[in-house]
Amino acid sequence: MREVRLRFSKTDRAKYISHLDTNRVFQRAFSRAKINLWFTEGFNPHPFMSFSLPLSLGVESLCENVDIRLLDDITDSELKSRMNSVLPDGIRIIDVYENFVDSHLIYCSDYVYKLEFKDNEEALERIKSVLDQDEIMALKKGKQGKRRVMKETDIKKFIISYNISIRDTQLVLNTRLLAGPDKNLNPSLLFDTIIRLIDMDYEWKSISRIRLLKEDLTDYK
Repeated sequence: MREVRLRFSKTDRAKYISHLDTNRVFQRAFSRAKINLWFTEGFNPHPFMSFSLPLSLGVESLCENVDIRLLDDITDSELKSRMNSVLPDGIRIIDVYENFVDSHLIYCSDYVYKLEFKDNEEALERIKSVLDQDEIMALKKGKQGKRRVMKETDIKKFIISYNISIRDTQLVLNTRLLAGPDKNLNPSLLFDTIIRLIDMDYEWKSISRIRLLKEDLTDYK
């Protein structure tokens, strides 16, 4: 038995596959590709798969990871080829490797937001004004007793850096957000908060996760 990490991309329509359904997609793909995985033990055995960091629904990614334990004597290139032949459109294995680090070492992640407004120049100035504030108050669902309520929370402390510019017809926002197991900012929550605070309607958007980083800002692999 050997343990390997599969790095995969999740783009286009696949960004609307939830984290739980992504797990199911991979289970079915391993079965169709005839990859013999190690199963957990106990009352409910299932194929061992460990995803590094859940991805928000509607967000694309170029750097997703799933760890598996192989019972077959199969090369990394053959594993990649077999899986890509059965995975749905939008999910592709990019790399397969051993000797990887634990997911607890994830510290932050880089995201790219691409947006279009009727007035990109106006939107850029308003977004910069929001991101430059000492506090950025987001609305999150919470509980007060048995009632569900919306609570305010400051998300500025989860934003490490940002850069914003206009390229052709798009406003491009690059952000580096805390993304570890203890401190994690949902990129969709940041987007929703920005749109609420700038009080402008957007024409189009896309959000992509492009890198996962360790605390020393080297790639998480």
